[in-house]
Amino acid sequence: MTAETPAWRAPLARFGLNAERTAQLGAVLEALEADEHAPTAVRIAREAAEVHLADSLVALDLDPLRDGRVIADLGAGAGFPGLALAVGLPNAQLQLIESQRRKCDFLRGVLAAAAIENATVVCARAEEWRAGVGANDVVVARALAAQPVVLEYAAPLLRLGGALVDWRGRRNEAEELAAATAAQALGLRLLEIRHVEPFAAATDRHLHVFVKERATPTRFPRRAGVARKRPLGRGRHERGAAGETAPAADAILSDRDRR
Repeated sequence: MTAETPAWRAPLARFGLNAERTAQLGAVLEALEADEHAPTAVRIAREAAEVHLADSLVALDLDPLRDGRVIADLGAGAGFPGLALAVGLPNAQLQLIESQRRKCDFLRGVLAAAAIENATVVCARAEEWRAGVGANDVVVARALAAQPVVLEYAAPLLRLGGALVDWRGRRNEAEELAAATAAQALGLRLLEIRHVEPFAAATDRHLHVFVKERATPTRFPRRAGVARKRPLGRGRHERGAAGETAPAADAILSDRDRR
């Protein structure tokens, strides 16, 4: 890259964003780099452009996400994928759902710094966000929890026909079997599992896309904390065909890529 072109732009060139949107993403990176208390270990602009921004924007290839107008990012953390998607989808309204007050304040600061006007922060647990029930075209989640847990959080928030996009790492048979059982109980159907390579070092990335075909039973979501303690589907599928247990929630993506 030349002295006039920041190195962080290279990983984003493939997404075809105009100068205004690219500048907004640059402001997001500046906010991360400037705040030593930002809720992520990846703050250097060139690395964050790959690990956070490119990893988020790669989902723009999915039709359900591109067509969504009301989108919720569950467990927004440092803001990904929600912040990047808000920039990449200017006609959509993003809601960043985060339960920790400190992270909510951080997200509001980044939205202001990057002049992102089509996103708002909802400081609440996903299970307790009653205003979001049945209100979203798309729900997204990245490095949030075991997949059956993510499904239980997301299903009640989707309208009929809406879609969940769940960022995952390496595929795991036991996890997917448990998720299939959970999806059936929640009115969801797996639409596709797409292998993606948002940047060169990301060789085990998958986007799991579920569509809401039936109304989610009113007993879901269960009260706060229960989905993680007693995930749907896990009783029947604790081990895969090779006898391996499903991965823990913090193994969904590598340590380098976690928020």
